[in-house]
Amino acid sequence: MTGEVAVLGAGMHPWGKWGRGFVEYGVKAARAALKDAGLEWSAIRSVVGANTVRCGYPGQVAGATFARALGWQGARVTSVYAACASGARAIDTARAQILSGMADTVLVVGADAAPKGFFAPAGGERPDDPDWLRFRVLGATNPAYFALWARRRMAVYGDTPEDFARVKVKNAAAGAANPYARYRSPVTAEQVAASPVVADPLRLLDICATSDGAAALVLGSMETARRLGVARPVRIRAVSSVSPRHPHTALDLPDIATDSAPPGSPAPDPFRPSIARAAYEEAGLGPRDLSLAEVYDLSTALELEWYEDVGLCGPGEGARLLREGATALGGRIPVNPSGGLASFGEAVPAQAIAQVCELTRQLRGQAGDRQVAGASTGIAVNQGLFGHGSAVVAVR
Repeated sequence: MTGEVAVLGAGMHPWGKWGRGFVEYGVKAARAALKDAGLEWSAIRSVVGANTVRCGYPGQVAGATFARALGWQGARVTSVYAACASGARAIDTARAQILSGMADTVLVVGADAAPKGFFAPAGGERPDDPDWLRFRVLGATNPAYFALWARRRMAVYGDTPEDFARVKVKNAAAGAANPYARYRSPVTAEQVAASPVVADPLRLLDICATSDGAAALVLGSMETARRLGVARPVRIRAVSSVSPRHPHTALDLPDIATDSAPPGSPAPDPFRPSIARAAYEEAGLGPRDLSLAEVYDLSTALELEWYEDVGLCGPGEGARLLREGATALGGRIPVNPSGGLASFGEAVPAQAIAQVCELTRQLRGQAGDRQVAGASTGIAVNQGLFGHGSAVVAVR
């Protein structure tokens, strides 16, 4: 397909709380991706950085920051911000540059040094900022938002805290086999149930942490892959970019209310399902073609929501799919074989890039003990505040 670009290299810095600067993390991931691609830094014609708003001005011009740290060599620099979808938007920007002929090799980097605890609002008085308002007016932290969705699933579909715990157990088992994960110990359902309540019904082990970490990709044209002797590269076949449609009838922070709508006029294409659907349409594939999926498990309950939004099952059937073992390693459609955010935590600009690093390793057959047998097609799905929805489809 003419819209495909090759993944030439993938690299990461392990997730954790390392107490160092985001640039150090990003440079290590970038050098690992370059080594994986068999390319020197001087061969890269463009750098796209996913921004981090917590790391000062260098974090907000991330493309230039990483290029400077690697050593100025004349490459084009671009910086992208789309909240938690920043990494996916950086990938799409790189792909557009390659397909347009602006560059034949592009380095994509995202890195973060996150605060301890949950994300808090920035200082100052900003009454026109909906994200500031949801903290200051409602006290609606991220865990409170996750809990609202969990309660909704319990009320509408009959999901239980035990179902949510099963998600953590599954992801912790996968993360234990991932050398880049922050948390690498198996977890039992009893341990989840014994952890402190953070936002009822969710407990500490139901909610992802905030982390330091980085991920990078070297993308190139198909011609560049052939020139480098890569006969069967992992290929990015589609990257979706969607936003909600009016009326938006599901609560989606930082908005503190849903849209009003005339009776009988639901949104024709709900936001989250539209993210994957747009990627499937571009790729000419569907959920039945998937070998695996990496989804945005900010909480255990939200992972179940993504099963349905990605099309792995019908509405309300996510918990059943989980109980059957279909989404575990060795199951019919493993979800988050990397261990997900449950095992990594959030390093916001890096996490969507890390998802594609995992797809790359799985499709190459290089995932070790967490390898999905015969993996040939994967999707990574991500959502950022303020209506940023993005999904990446990779094939081999």
